[in-house]
Amino acid sequence: MAADKQRLRVAVLGAGLIGVDLADKIHRSQKLQLALVAGRDRDGLGLRRAAEMGHPTTAGGIRAVVDAGPFDVVFDATNADSHAEHWTALRPTGTTLIDLTPTGLGTVIVPGVNSQRSAAYQHVNLVSCGGQAAIPVLNAISQRCTPTYIEMVSTGASASAGRAARQNLDQYIATTSAAIRTFTGTRDVKVMVNLSPARPAPPFRVAMTVLADGVRPAPVRTSIAAAAQAVRAYTPGFTVTSLAVAPGRISAAVEVTACGGRLPAHAGSVDIINAAAVLLAEQSR
Repeated sequence: MAADKQRLRVAVLGAGLIGVDLADKIHRSQKLQLALVAGRDRDGLGLRRAAEMGHPTTAGGIRAVVDAGPFDVVFDATNADSHAEHWTALRPTGTTLIDLTPTGLGTVIVPGVNSQRSAAYQHVNLVSCGGQAAIPVLNAISQRCTPTYIEMVSTGASASAGRAARQNLDQYIATTSAAIRTFTGTRDVKVMVNLSPARPAPPFRVAMTVLADGVRPAPVRTSIAAAAQAVRAYTPGFTVTSLAVAPGRISAAVEVTACGGRLPAHAGSVDIINAAAVLLAEQSR
C-alpha cells in the first residue's frame, strides 16, 4: 500500500490498440499506478482486454475521467478531433495531459531531444509515432550541418493502424512536418505515410533524406549514433538500419521493433510513442 501511495495516479483515455498497450506498459512501471482505462464502447475489445488485465474500466469517456479524478497524469490515446475537448475538460483539474494524437496542440516533447522540459508543462504533445522515430535523428543531423530540405517517409503495417490513426492521417502529416521544422530549423519539409497490407506484416520503418550544406560525414555519423542510443534507452527495438553520408546529402533509415509486452513485433509505431509517453509521465513528478 505504501508503494502505491508513492506512485503517480494515472488514467488512459482511449481503449484501442494504443490505449491497451499503454495500460500494459503502465502496469509494468514502478512509478505509475493505473487507476482507470476509459473508452466509449462498453462491449469493445479494448475495454474487455483492459478489464482482463485487472484494470478498472469505464465506457464513460472523458466525463468519467473527470468524475474519477483528479489524476496526476492522463494519457489521451483517442483521436485528434476529440483532443481539444479533452484538454478543455481536464485543464481546470491541474492534471498533466499527455497527448498521443497528432493535434499539434500542447508543448511538443521528444525524449532525448527536449524531454528535460516536460515536467514544466501541463499539456504535452508527442507529435506522432513517425515524429518520435525521426526527430531524434533529424535533430542530431541539424546540429552538425544546415539542412535545406528534409523528406521523411513513414511505413507501417496496416494491422498497426487503428481507425483513429487512419482518420487522422492528414493531421499526422501536418503535425509531424511542423515538428520537424521546429527541431531542425528547416523550412522545406515533406512528410509521407504508407500503410502496408503486406503479409507477413512489415516492421515500422522511417526513411529520411536530408539535403544540407556543410556536411561532414564523421561528426554526422557520431551524432546519429548518440541519438539512436538515447532512443534505445526507452525503446530497445529502435535501430538505424541504413546510413549514407555524402557532401550535400544524407540518407538514413530507422526501424522500430516492438519488444516485450503484448504487441506483435511489427507494431513498433505503437511501441515507440507509448514508451515515450510512459517515460514522460514517470518524469512528471
